Amino acid sequence: MSELQDFADPIDDGYEPRPGLTHRDADWSGLRVLVAGLGISGFAAADALWERGAVVTVVDASAPGASRTVDERAQILAVLGVDVRLGPEHTAGMPSDRAIDLVVTSPGWRPTHPVLADAAAHGIPIWGEVELAWRMRAREGAAPWLTVTGTNGKTTTVNMLASILRAAGLRATSAGNVGTPLLEAVLHPQPYDVIAVELSSFQLFWQRSLSPVASACLNVAADHIDWHGSFEDYLRAKGRVFRNTHLACIYNVADPLTEQLVIDADVIEGCRAVGFTLGIPALSMVGLVDEILADRAFVEQRHHSAAELATIADVQGEAPSIAPHYLANALAAAALARAYGVGPLSVRDGLRAFRPDPHRIAEVGTVDGVRYVNDSKATNPHAAEAALASFDSVVWVAGGLLKGADIEALVEKVAGKLRGVVLIGADRALIAQALARHAPDVPVVDAGGPDTGGMQTTGEDVDRVMDRVVAHAATLARPGDVVLLAPAAASMDMFANYGERGSAFERAVGRFGERPGQRS
Repeated sequence: MSELQDFADPIDDGYEPRPGLTHRDADWSGLRVLVAGLGISGFAAADALWERGAVVTVVDASAPGASRTVDERAQILAVLGVDVRLGPEHTAGMPSDRAIDLVVTSPGWRPTHPVLADAAAHGIPIWGEVELAWRMRAREGAAPWLTVTGTNGKTTTVNMLASILRAAGLRATSAGNVGTPLLEAVLHPQPYDVIAVELSSFQLFWQRSLSPVASACLNVAADHIDWHGSFEDYLRAKGRVFRNTHLACIYNVADPLTEQLVIDADVIEGCRAVGFTLGIPALSMVGLVDEILADRAFVEQRHHSAAELATIADVQGEAPSIAPHYLANALAAAALARAYGVGPLSVRDGLRAFRPDPHRIAEVGTVDGVRYVNDSKATNPHAAEAALASFDSVVWVAGGLLKGADIEALVEKVAGKLRGVVLIGADRALIAQALARHAPDVPVVDAGGPDTGGMQTTGEDVDRVMDRVVAHAATLARPGDVVLLAPAAASMDMFANYGERGSAFERAVGRFGERPGQRS
């Protein structure tokens, strides 16, 4: 049994700290709440609860003075009268000097954290930020949610979805694990018509009450095993996205696990299963017919016909090429929007207007016939596989924190398209070992990592390592190749986040292209 099994399905009778806490105007006054963590979500939770009369205590392991951002949030809350306790001594368990009715946890806190484990042992309900945000919606007329999860592609899909919804004339935003914090979205003074919600496995782990209009799981591959403890528990968390869905559960035809999650889900009576596919769509699917994104799920005559939603050119925009997984994301977003009642022309217009986020298969430039592409957002093997599948001959820049993910299958699958590999980061040795087993003839360069001096200190360190990476990659590449930053690992061992990693790569490519004798 997994160490998280006891947390997976708490008894519903013990989940309510007080009857009736189902909307923002319920009686929250006097509720004694412990907020675990003073990040963006923790700060928003503490503020919202305080405003409704709850007695709020916040704990965070950051010592006073260790984080300017945390200190500023603590000062603001302290002025309001919130009891803020900073330092590791306050996160060793539940407070001993006051009773607590409810714990609201930030997404990054594992259920086995001493504070949360202590709360569970004492029968104190634990909510995540998503659960709290759902219960902070208006009593009547609250904006419905369209929810998206998946190992990869969540951010692109919810932002595509928000673009489609806005093209339909709706006041919409993307929120949750991306964009606007969920509590900010639901409490906005100018209410939204609908919210596109990205949900991570961490967020889904704690949610129980959420009931979206439509929901989607894009794909499932091993990730965050260090947090969940096992792939089975990670999969179970992902499956919660479909729980209590009203109209449509969107699954990936190419990923049978996502369809099984729909089959196993406890949904609202009448909810449909709708697949998305890069092939020709069968009944109750959206897919591709030649160059057209076609809908055979949300049209009256779906047994005999389909509706044209957009063309591949509409999705591709001005990009030189389009990756298969990017098209899949567009189909999933289109299916969610169609489930909500958005018309085909708005789907087309929204996809045309959408621009992808930075660090996702972003063309950086071409130097001496070699293309440089930044996909720093590929923070796990599954995402890296999607990026690598987009190109034929690659010098792969990989490495970082694998978070317990298995790299073997990826290396074996992509070995045939590797011109060379440049490795960085804490777990680069694991990737090197996999390459030695499955791609022994591919040249590999070790560009260093935290164990060789560390890079996560100053901007100069960050730029220095990426200058080395790009220089090594250039020696391995030939005209027509792609140097692809798709690390298959998290960035926090060497960089503040994947964005800093990608920006450092782009700067290094720029400097390399400006060297004497180089052509951009």
